[in-house]
Amino acid sequence: MARYTHWSQKVADNIINAFPDSEEYVCAAGISPSGKVHIGNLRDLITSEMVCRVLKDNGKKVKLLFSWDDFDRFRKVPSGVPEDFKKYIGMPLSEVPDPDGKYDSYAQKFEKEFEEQLPRIGIFPEFRYQSSEYKSGRYDDIIIYALSKRNEIARVLSKFKTQGMSNEQIENYYPISIYSRFTGKDNTKVLEFDGESKVTYKCLDTEEIDVMDIRKDKRIKLSWRIDWPMRWKFEGVNFEPGGKDHASPGGSYNMGKVISQEIFGRQPPVFVGYEFIGIRGLSGKMSGSLGNLVTLREILEIYEPSLLRWLYAKILPEKPFDFAFDSEIIRQYDEFDKDILDLNSGKIDESRLSVLELSKLDKNYKFKKNQIQFRRLSGIAQLADFNQKKLEIILKESKESYDQSSIEFRLPMVKTWLTKYNENKMFMLRDTSNEQYYNSLNETEKNQVKKLRDNLEKSKMSLKELELLVYGIPKDKSLSIPENKPIQRRFFEILYQLFMNSDAGPRLPTFLWVTDRKKVLNLLNFDKNQNLIQF
Repeated sequence: MARYTHWSQKVADNIINAFPDSEEYVCAAGISPSGKVHIGNLRDLITSEMVCRVLKDNGKKVKLLFSWDDFDRFRKVPSGVPEDFKKYIGMPLSEVPDPDGKYDSYAQKFEKEFEEQLPRIGIFPEFRYQSSEYKSGRYDDIIIYALSKRNEIARVLSKFKTQGMSNEQIENYYPISIYSRFTGKDNTKVLEFDGESKVTYKCLDTEEIDVMDIRKDKRIKLSWRIDWPMRWKFEGVNFEPGGKDHASPGGSYNMGKVISQEIFGRQPPVFVGYEFIGIRGLSGKMSGSLGNLVTLREILEIYEPSLLRWLYAKILPEKPFDFAFDSEIIRQYDEFDKDILDLNSGKIDESRLSVLELSKLDKNYKFKKNQIQFRRLSGIAQLADFNQKKLEIILKESKESYDQSSIEFRLPMVKTWLTKYNENKMFMLRDTSNEQYYNSLNETEKNQVKKLRDNLEKSKMSLKELELLVYGIPKDKSLSIPENKPIQRRFFEILYQLFMNSDAGPRLPTFLWVTDRKKVLNLLNFDKNQNLIQF
């Protein structure tokens, strides 16, 4: 049996201590498919999955359960959905049509888009679709039981309300919502429960009064704060995380815990509250109303799956972190690659080793031993026009060798990161020579530029020869290596300005070796007595 030096092991130990006699440990998670399922939603599932994985490695039988709350009401029309979908507000998500007509329902559209990505990050849960669960009749008995305990439930809820509940409110409380037979919406008021299976209600849209039989009509749903602990009992849940809103004092979990114990007579699951996930490098904050939510599919366009898992594993659930669309992603890749390097050299500590183990997509997953760094790849991929064969030629000439599959895997991610989100970081050659900047240089600097141009005109040169050239031109032989560094750096800054209006850019020898020589010479030609080279 494996044990981890990791937050998930502590959670697993708490679960085993809380439920020592369980034959199977159920780790649950759930999301309402009310719109795009964004990367922040994933923390619910991946937290539960990592704990589930540790329990299994501790020799326990486990089940990872994921519930889609698609019997919830359609609350509002998110960005990207036609405005006329307002007519469906109040209906179950599973009964609202898909705006694109591709799926059976609005809910299914977002469910399937998310589910299709999960195998890519090594997550294979057992799914529950709450619309199907309610309509199957599996919950009939427990709904009837909850109705029989409605006054006791109301007294529990009253304890969590600032003003409490009056005797009249407790007497008239019903722990259910009803989707009207006339409109399909939940704008209804419960009038009476007959003590067996029938509920009388009023449709507030049509003013009609109707009777529904819980065992036949399947249009009744438990209220959220009752539905959650009901499912803990029904599914035998031992662990379920939740966002910080649920974890707050008086929040859904604390209320559900009391209902679980006092109404359903079941010990509540171990709970971990988690912080929300942020994004950086995109304009604005993640917002459903603004439509700028980032999905798992979009994240996997720039983050390799094991790195994504590594971030969730590395950071405690109660701590926030950001997925980065700016240069912060380079630092994240660097740290991830450093851990893998230390793993392969045997220099890794137990804590980081545990994080890497939980970053694997499965037990047989092997980290690449010599993968190309995201930082290095982002610098040279542009020079190769994102062509893998050209890239490999550049690396070979540079005497660099990397795992070919890592180049193949990361190259599309680097391309997406640059072309879709960071065009300002791409190297753009000037169309004409930068006369104004050249004229601002002193005579020594101008002579250095001329010397480079003269040497480039003579021969093609190898990459090694170009490296010796660009470092050698500004070098003062009377100075030490440290003393020469700022002089060489200044020369490079001048060339970057002349080539691409920037103080920095790709590695100069590689740039000069790859880029069309005629274009380079034209950008270095400031002699008015010579004709510009034509191409």
